[in-house]
Amino acid sequence: MENTETSLIPAALLATRVALAASFLSAVADRFGLWGEVGTGSVAWGNFENFLAYTGLLLWFLPASLVAIAGWVATVLEVVIAIGLLVGFRLTTVACCSGALLLSFAISMTLATGFEAALSYSVWTAASASFLLAAVSANHAPSASTQAPIDHPAS
Repeated sequence: MENTETSLIPAALLATRVALAASFLSAVADRFGLWGEVGTGSVAWGNFENFLAYTGLLLWFLPASLVAIAGWVATVLEVVIAIGLLVGFRLTTVACCSGALLLSFAISMTLATGFEAALSYSVWTAASASFLLAAVSANHAPSASTQAPIDHPAS
C-alpha cells in the first residue's frame, strides 16, 4: 500500500498542470479582449495594444521595434506551453519551459516595476511550481517496469 504522500502526487501533478495552463490561457484571453474591456472586473489589458504597451514597460531595454515581436513570441509560447501542460506531452520539458518563461516574466516585472507586481500576481510562485512540476514529473513518469506487461503471441 502506498503512503499518503506518494498517493497524492498524481493528483497534485494534474492540479498543477491544469492551474498553470489555465493561467497562461487566461492571460492570453485577456490580451485579446475575451474577458472584457480594460477596467471591467479584473481585466488587465483588454486588448493587444494595451498588452504591448505593458510589454514595452517590462522590456524597457529592448528597442521599440522588438517589443511587438516579443509580445507575440510570449503569446505563442504561452498557448503552446498551456496545450503541452494539458495533454502532458513531454511534460518535464514543457514544465521547464513554463518555468523559464515565467521566471523571465518575474525578473522583468521585478526590474521594471519593483517586487510588488510580480509577488501580487504570483509569478514567482508559478515559476517555482513549474520547476517543481518538472522535477517531480521526471521522477514519477510511468516507466516500462510499472506498466502492465504486454502479452505477445508465441512465434
